[in-house]
Amino acid sequence: MEDLKVTASGYDFKPARAAMQRYIDGNLLSGISWAVMVGRDLVDVNCVGWADKEAQTALRTDHIFRVFSNTKLITSCAALLLFEEGKLGLDDPIEKFIPQLGNRKVLRSGATSLDDTEPAKSSITIRQLLSHSSGLSYGFFDPGTVIFKALNERGVHNPMTTLAQMVDVLADLPLIYQPGTSWEYSLAIDVVARLVEVISGQSFDTFIKARILDPLGMVDTGFVVPEKDQGRLVAYYAGADLMDPMKPGLTRTDNAPFPGAYLRPVARLNGGGGLVSTMPDMVALIRSLLPGGKTLLKPETIAQMMTNQLPDDQWIRFAMMGEQPGKAHGLAGGLILKPSAFDHPDASGEFYWGGVAGTQWWISPKRNMAGVMMAQRQMAFVHPFSFEFKRLAYEAVKQGAKAVA
Repeated sequence: MEDLKVTASGYDFKPARAAMQRYIDGNLLSGISWAVMVGRDLVDVNCVGWADKEAQTALRTDHIFRVFSNTKLITSCAALLLFEEGKLGLDDPIEKFIPQLGNRKVLRSGATSLDDTEPAKSSITIRQLLSHSSGLSYGFFDPGTVIFKALNERGVHNPMTTLAQMVDVLADLPLIYQPGTSWEYSLAIDVVARLVEVISGQSFDTFIKARILDPLGMVDTGFVVPEKDQGRLVAYYAGADLMDPMKPGLTRTDNAPFPGAYLRPVARLNGGGGLVSTMPDMVALIRSLLPGGKTLLKPETIAQMMTNQLPDDQWIRFAMMGEQPGKAHGLAGGLILKPSAFDHPDASGEFYWGGVAGTQWWISPKRNMAGVMMAQRQMAFVHPFSFEFKRLAYEAVKQGAKAVA
């Protein structure tokens, strides 16, 4: 397990702690923990609030979180390990490994039925899967659309089905745009998890345990919380209004995304969002992608992972939230090319992603800093707390660097 001892001093995180305490006191978050690094040195580690608000259990760094889409970083790294071994090429067509995903059909613009399609002009590539530009959808964020209905009616998210069965569902459905021509958050990374299984000949959980979790000492990361550790699983809450994140009120929702989730094995090894983890484990993962020591991937692979994979005029776009100007995507997470009014001005070049319950990681090569935040509240991807914390963290690191100089 990663040691979370602060190893560099001179950084003032009191404003960040006070800001996060305000979210706890305002009944907007039950608890939040964080760790911030400059280089590979930890400059702040802290917890505020509760792991279980009703039981008044104070949040600790060893508590276990549902990390949801933070899972994608591990899945993407798994594929990139195979890339480094020459077992796949980023521009290989997916049908080279998963034949049923070849010869795609694409929904025409404005289509009102699954039959209103045209042939795909090109194959889906592994690069497009890793960067969410493949033409796949999620079936979460676009209610009312043809593909949303089809994916959900056919049980694409059924936890009792395997990754192979999920691919079979996708094989019978059209794409929502021509591969490589747009960006849509999607099941692509779950397809990548299946790709890892096919190439390695191992189940996805077995592969990541052997190649990522065990080597990095990520002892509490997995698809199931062992019975002996279930008392460390943080309570999960829904806000008063999903689309109004600053409306006070928290409701316990431990049975999300389905009853018994993470407490018992299920067939679906959800590479897009199925893992649980802890702060020490996530710090170990992020540290393994930073220069200055042994890395999980080769430095040149990490550099490519943090390089924009989308056309220069294309931004990431969430169906529920619209286009995100200045935000693009690499091979394992988003990129801030142009900081918004919500970002710190120094955030240009930041590589980041988060989970729908409030866990988030980021790496800022330009500022030589990185961080992990852990919360457990249903969100529409982002919450004001994460923007505020990162702004304050950037400022603490900036002022600390000035003090040292």
